[in-house]
Amino acid sequence: MPLRTLEARPHGAIMLDAEHTRFALWAPDALYVSVEFEEEGKSVAMLSQADGWFVVQLRCPAGTRYRYNIDGEREVPDPASRAQATDVHGCSVVVDPLAYHWRHSAWRGRPWHEAVIYELHVGALGGYAEVERQLPRLAELGITAIELMPLAQFPGERNWGYDGVLPYAPHASYGAPEQLKQLIDSAHHHGLAVILDVVYNHFGPDGNYLGQYAKGFFREDTHTPWGAGIDFRRRQVRDFFIDNALMWLLDYRFDGLRLDAVHAINDPDFLQALAQRVRQQVDPGRHTWLVLENEFNQASLLEQGFDAQWNDDGHNALHVLLTGETDAYYADFAQDLTGKLARCLSEGFIYQGHTTRHGRERGEPSGHLPPSAFVLFLQNHDQIGNRALGERLHQLCSPEALKAATTLLLLSPMIPLMFMGDEVNAEEPFLFFTDHHGELAEAVREGRRNEFAEFAAFADPERRKHIPDPNALATFRRSVPSLAECGNTPFYRQLLSLRHQHIVPHLPGSETMGAQVLGNGAVSARWRLGNGSLLQIDLNLSAATFDHPAAGRTLFVTPANTDQTLAPFSARVSLSPTGEHP
Repeated sequence: MPLRTLEARPHGAIMLDAEHTRFALWAPDALYVSVEFEEEGKSVAMLSQADGWFVVQLRCPAGTRYRYNIDGEREVPDPASRAQATDVHGCSVVVDPLAYHWRHSAWRGRPWHEAVIYELHVGALGGYAEVERQLPRLAELGITAIELMPLAQFPGERNWGYDGVLPYAPHASYGAPEQLKQLIDSAHHHGLAVILDVVYNHFGPDGNYLGQYAKGFFREDTHTPWGAGIDFRRRQVRDFFIDNALMWLLDYRFDGLRLDAVHAINDPDFLQALAQRVRQQVDPGRHTWLVLENEFNQASLLEQGFDAQWNDDGHNALHVLLTGETDAYYADFAQDLTGKLARCLSEGFIYQGHTTRHGRERGEPSGHLPPSAFVLFLQNHDQIGNRALGERLHQLCSPEALKAATTLLLLSPMIPLMFMGDEVNAEEPFLFFTDHHGELAEAVREGRRNEFAEFAAFADPERRKHIPDPNALATFRRSVPSLAECGNTPFYRQLLSLRHQHIVPHLPGSETMGAQVLGNGAVSARWRLGNGSLLQIDLNLSAATFDHPAAGRTLFVTPANTDQTLAPFSARVSLSPTGEHP
């Protein structure tokens, strides 16, 4: 077999053909590196090259287990391992990226404006095969994309995924790499795009050996909540993460990536470089989505290769209106709450340079961006799981208010995101779970409980002791949702059908027409869609009734509303055809 074209991805074990593999490790602090093979019990010295690289090309087929030996003193997994035989401390495995035969290779993705996203945790649903069984149901519901929480190999058997230490290796307990590809292939068969949540801002606390032989991967002059910052100024470090993004998009054919907490990346140029490389190297005929989570609300990034940002501001304002909770970060939304929601609906971000409760300016102006630049949600893994007891929203507010807010979520021109179980009002919590041991387990347990000291319900240290232990197996098991359909499911199906029929086809070119505060807890927002029609959503999350006329034909209304009045805890959506509105 002829040698395969070697793409510019030097990190890790790259198969050149069916029998040969090139191994490359960046280890600038090492004097000597060898690659050791478990089955054969042999060790082969790697050649030292410029800039701290060690490289060797060997006869080595897929499935071979190997590790690197640093200076004859320590054995470590490949930091760019494409798969692990067991855990983060064990052997890495050579993977053939061409071994899987794609059934739907003609799939080109879906345009971003068609996105209706369903976020899920692969482990909580039972692995890749069990997620695959959910695909027909989700497609029938009206979902157009599933988003997988991070897959990168983490310590232990269960974890949210944000403690990953081997970002190239899908976690072994979920299934083999080929099973992940089968899940994506099957999703494409059902018309579903697949997004992957990736973590490029830190490594987890257990199983990261990079500091032992590549201290230059990190910088001590800047720190994140998880320790020393990653030094994206170095070409080798940038390429490590950018090549990882390209692996997911090219080898696995993910349709998009959601970059976790990019505000903790201390080099904004890296984000631009990543987006540029992705746009250059992924076939421009494919729809490829790049989405950010960014506490800094940097609207400028959404004009530099990124499609959208998770709009935490929108969630927080709606959450406070629905629940009345104003503890901790929700305190930033307690004052002028209805005005803040109106700003969100008309301009995207609420904080656009405004001062937070800590006296810091946050955000950039965003009113010039299209509505589709913002991903809106009522719940996600953070907003449920970062509650001490993991309660879901339907357990915290009235069903009428939640239906009204869901109407806004699914029929506004912003991109809607749901979390697994939303559509069935799942009773199970989604708790924070890990699988650490020893001193680290104790530190995580206590750290988790201390996070809630700002919340009135857990101000008492004794009360915090009742917060579930993240490392207990029972905590994970309680977080497995029952997804059996309930009486609430047809409501989601109806709203998503209306979205796909009346709104999605006309989202390109949409623009805001402003939002009006009707009273405390009630707003009216309008958008001109790309075909010139006017979409108006009237939302009332208060106990008062407001006189406010609908605009044009009523598309959807919750019970007790009329064309002239907006009832308590209700929503009304109206659509004026082109030329029939002021």
